[in-house]
Amino acid sequence: MILRLALCVSMFCGTAIAAQTDPATAAIERLQAAGRSLDAAESDPDPVGALVRTIHAYETGMDAMGDGLRAAATREAQLNQALEVQEAEIARFLMALQAAEAAPPVFTVTHPAGPVGAARAQMLIAEIRPVLAERAAKLRIALDELRSLQRAQGQAADVLQQALTGAERARARLATVIAERTDLPVHFVEDPVRTAILVSSVDTLDGFVDGLSQIAAQPIAPYPGDASGRKGALDLPVDGEMQQAGDEDGVIVLARARALVTSPVSATIRYRGPLLDMGNAVILEPQPDMLVVIAGLREVLGRAGDVISAGAPIGFMGGNAPEIGTILSLSGDATGTLHSEALYMEVREGGRPVDPATWFRTDKDG
Repeated sequence: MILRLALCVSMFCGTAIAAQTDPATAAIERLQAAGRSLDAAESDPDPVGALVRTIHAYETGMDAMGDGLRAAATREAQLNQALEVQEAEIARFLMALQAAEAAPPVFTVTHPAGPVGAARAQMLIAEIRPVLAERAAKLRIALDELRSLQRAQGQAADVLQQALTGAERARARLATVIAERTDLPVHFVEDPVRTAILVSSVDTLDGFVDGLSQIAAQPIAPYPGDASGRKGALDLPVDGEMQQAGDEDGVIVLARARALVTSPVSATIRYRGPLLDMGNAVILEPQPDMLVVIAGLREVLGRAGDVISAGAPIGFMGGNAPEIGTILSLSGDATGTLHSEALYMEVREGGRPVDPATWFRTDKDG
């Protein structure tokens, strides 16, 4: 089948087949590089940054693997369709080749029209030879590419299993490193008793936000940051699709299960933990009278009072990592399946909710 596909494309479709690395192979290389990055993160002078980069590499690599395999399947279907269209022409071409190969040797040196006809035939053969050589070269390129694709498909399951294991190991290691770190600036010290009282005594987000000043052992001064220069340009805290949250004041970001969530801006962590019926949450203060509420996490990272930079890890999405079969799916678009978790995000200025789209970029390309 590979030979017939290559013959069809190189000899009859009339378009050159450029040598290229197929997307599945490129994705495998990215995931293998992420594995090496995980091994190196242990000795990195900035283990948090190294682990964040590693987790992102795993996440984007697994997305690329699914996209690459689906693109490869689409291309293979197109080649099969081209083969069916050219089936009769290929058959005639192969029959002509077989007849030429079976001809007695004498026909290669004699011609019914005599020496002049023989000379013309030799000239015609000389003109055809480089064309055939060029098409043979295209055939070799097509064969190499298709074989590379087959090898990548054979490797995909093993590489993905290693990637899923490695990504979970990186998440666990990142949680440990952040829990043990002591190098962050501290804006205030949380009083766990006061925090527990606040959590148990309020039943609305407005009430919770109003009571945030009570969770510290000492009065909390406003965080002296200024995020105004980045208004409208903040990245979403997790890679996903932003949607309006119905009648709520915030937005929903649909993201992949177990995805890493990061701070969109430099800020102090005003709260981290369970929030009403919204799951675990992190509330950030990027500047005075501004709060960013990020809720729906399974795990939260960091401590209340810590001052963190933009891009710092603050938690992980819930759900279970996608099955290998889901990532390997070669039909349709798996985005809806992979983006199975919902993150709630709200921005408040002066205690009142504002449209998050005024602060965050809503287009992936920026």
